[in-house]
Amino acid sequence: MASTGTGRVGRPREFDTDEALERALEVFWEKGYEGASLSELTGAMGITKTSMYAAFGNKEQLFRKVVERYTAGPASYGMRALEEPTARRVSEALLHGAVRATTRAEVPSGCLGVQSALTTGESGLPAREALIDWRNDARVRLEERFERAQTEGDLPKNQDPHGLAMFVMTVAYGIAVQAASGRSSEELHGVADAALGAIGWPDSETNITHLS
Repeated sequence: MASTGTGRVGRPREFDTDEALERALEVFWEKGYEGASLSELTGAMGITKTSMYAAFGNKEQLFRKVVERYTAGPASYGMRALEEPTARRVSEALLHGAVRATTRAEVPSGCLGVQSALTTGESGLPAREALIDWRNDARVRLEERFERAQTEGDLPKNQDPHGLAMFVMTVAYGIAVQAASGRSSEELHGVADAALGAIGWPDSETNITHLS
């Protein structure tokens, strides 16, 4: 359990900040940025609005902290995928990781980073822009990994790292949308396999299958 830190000078906070952020993550994940009211957030976190502002800042700042927590937690499969030894294995780990992360029974379906702020009013624009940056960063990291794979001879010279990264990320985000629509993990693993099969991998990489 994390340290509770301090609130006002000389007065310790009476809540666990990690636990509070986890509860806020669940609300944003289920309700979206604009759908999550301050009352719902503070109620789930078990704190007052005054305590929330003191510990996390305003709603936008809280959301950004939640996105950081989501990236390091439920969405951490993305960074782990980049460590796989080949571009084929990277793509497989990313797509099947997306299925597992977005169809877990114990959390809201779908992806917080995709659905939380796709369409917002003026008050939600900062959150929308933050998630656009979040998705773009993921695509750039994947493109850079594919560029490295090409340099290492793992990808053919005629393969476009940018186009391949766009394709894989588009499928991953589509999986998240379909998961939020109630599609099963079995169906979505099938989608991932179909997408992987559509890419022209080196012969030595064509027979890899995912682990459920």
